[in-house]
Amino acid sequence: MSQPIFSEINPIPFKGPDSDSPLSFRFYDKNRVVRGKRMEEQLRVAVCYWHTFCGTGADPFGSATFNRPWQTDGDGLEMAKLKAEAAFEFFAKLGNPYYCFHDRDVAPEGKTLAESNDLLDRIVEVLAGLQQKTGVKLLWGTANLFSNPRFMGGASTNPDPEVFAYAAAQVKKALDVTQKLGGENYVLWGGREGYETLLNTDMKRELDQMGRFMNLVCEYKHKIGFKGPLLIEPKPREPSKHQYDYDSANVVAFLQKYGLSSDDFKLNIENNHATLAGHSFEHEVAYALANGYFGSIDMNRGDVLLGWDTDQFPNDVGEMALVLRHIVAAGGFKTGGFNFDAKIRRQSTDLADLFHAHIGGMDVLARSLLVADKMVTDGKLQAAVDARYQGWNAGLGKEILDKKLDLAGIADRVAKGNINPKPRSGQQELLENLVNRYV
Repeated sequence: MSQPIFSEINPIPFKGPDSDSPLSFRFYDKNRVVRGKRMEEQLRVAVCYWHTFCGTGADPFGSATFNRPWQTDGDGLEMAKLKAEAAFEFFAKLGNPYYCFHDRDVAPEGKTLAESNDLLDRIVEVLAGLQQKTGVKLLWGTANLFSNPRFMGGASTNPDPEVFAYAAAQVKKALDVTQKLGGENYVLWGGREGYETLLNTDMKRELDQMGRFMNLVCEYKHKIGFKGPLLIEPKPREPSKHQYDYDSANVVAFLQKYGLSSDDFKLNIENNHATLAGHSFEHEVAYALANGYFGSIDMNRGDVLLGWDTDQFPNDVGEMALVLRHIVAAGGFKTGGFNFDAKIRRQSTDLADLFHAHIGGMDVLARSLLVADKMVTDGKLQAAVDARYQGWNAGLGKEILDKKLDLAGIADRVAKGNINPKPRSGQQELLENLVNRYV
């Protein structure tokens, strides 16, 4: 074991709302019971390996600004081991119960797939030992099918079947190591599954290829006995102009078309991707829940003044409380959780900034959970919704839904009953005021 990287940071304590210490939790009290579960179990917070330990601060207009001890020049495998030790030291001091990774985050890529797999196996042994030592668990694993130039035209949707095959082999290995590490989910994120121009794209062929790919992964999941769901993360664009997993509705339609069941597939919804698709975060979560595909959350936010995926840590309790209201009302996470797919700004160069970002994000989630609990417990918001739709529970509404009336029968009922409905207020402003009182 190398020397501690974060030696100047003590384990982060919960000190309550009156704390002035920036290295303490004000609302995230992991042992506080909310709706029958400890807060830690309700939120299931995971730190993402890629942004936190692979991020360099570089952006399209500037080079790296971070100078991390685990990012120096040296033997790739040794640096990967140092990065793993730093990561688990961070997890232990922050106190998050989970982490998640891409295969290429944790181990360097070799010259061949066999070499890459061997390097990954060596690091997986290191990760397994660190998991056992710290008690931190794997929320999910995934394969990086977007960074290497071979994937510039997509992975499963690539016009070259050899790229499809390489991606399939890489996913097989990533799913194997996810299972070995006790991962509770597996993510299929199509970083470049889309197109830049239709001039060189056969859309139907590419969608059929992706459907075949997903079925292959699902079949292999059952073959090896992996119990967790396969998560698909909707994203509308960037880096591609259009991506096939555009939003929750688009992904659900895709899964249904290619015979992929909600028993095997769920959605991993990201706030920033929701807004890039022209939706609210709340909408995407509500849609997934309504259709039985809700799985997990990539927890970040965008910038309203910027049109790309800025991946910032959450800071809006009002927004998050509305999202958590839907999640807790539905019974909470099953195997998913809140993973911080967020990165500190390139000017935040201190190691302590990694802690400040995650502490703030976890406090926002915790405070939002408490607000959501109040919303659900007193039932006023749900009562307003129930009252608005009460006509569908009996009489004409129920007969329509129970298929006791056809179109002609409905028209006859309107004529004979002299039905002439009057508009009723949706009370939007009243309900918005009620939400603000909770917050």
